[in-house]
Amino acid sequence: MIIGVIGAGRVGAVLAAAFESAGHEVAFGASPRADLILIAVPDDALADVVQGLDVRPGQIVAHTSGAHGLEVLRAATERGARPLALHPAMTFTASHTDLARLPGISWGVTAPDDLRATAARLVADLGGVPEWIADHHRALYHAALAHGANHLVTLVNEAADRLRDAGVVRPEKVLAPLLEAALENALRMGDNALTGPVSRGDAGTVARHVDVLAHTGSLPAYLALARRTADRAIAAGRLRATEAEALLDVLAAEVTR
Repeated sequence: MIIGVIGAGRVGAVLAAAFESAGHEVAFGASPRADLILIAVPDDALADVVQGLDVRPGQIVAHTSGAHGLEVLRAATERGARPLALHPAMTFTASHTDLARLPGISWGVTAPDDLRATAARLVADLGGVPEWIADHHRALYHAALAHGANHLVTLVNEAADRLRDAGVVRPEKVLAPLLEAALENALRMGDNALTGPVSRGDAGTVARHVDVLAHTGSLPAYLALARRTADRAIAAGRLRATEAEALLDVLAAEVTR
């Protein structure tokens, strides 16, 4: 296919290189002879870019937004274009590793029935696996990914900051094996991977955590995650509700701290 890529940022540049490596002809911009126009711009800019496209009937117009489905492409489809949503479930950092991470990843794909085969082939060309997302579930799909990946970065850096406060010179060395094991266990075992004071109902330890975090920016996130962890531990049978009472009292008492 001839693919015109709009957006030369982190995602657009990597996907352009990947499609070119897969044997497609790639050009930047809305090439009038392109079989597919791939729009890789920030979510909030997407509708305006689509509005300004000069498309021809039968041309495929796709975007890489996880949060948007096909509705955002309406201005193009009203002029005869065929809509497609292709979102790579991967983080892009503008480093040399981005391209190497593409093979094997999942893609959140939303497509009309007559384009499903084409979408599957495009994803396969990049070594990916399609996950078919209903149009009305795009925002939920994207929220799940952002909650997991983006907030994980924040959580890891918060932990690293507190370790530095405790005198640890290289917090990444301390955290790496622990967090890698925790992530692997969570993906494999679900809530059964949970360990630590919340899963044990150890209210005294959690109270000490709250005290030492009181003067840092980490306390609100710690409280919110501890409450949610307790909820999940109880629901999974990892923590009996009676054992959780003192713990929940500690967490509730800190809401107005």
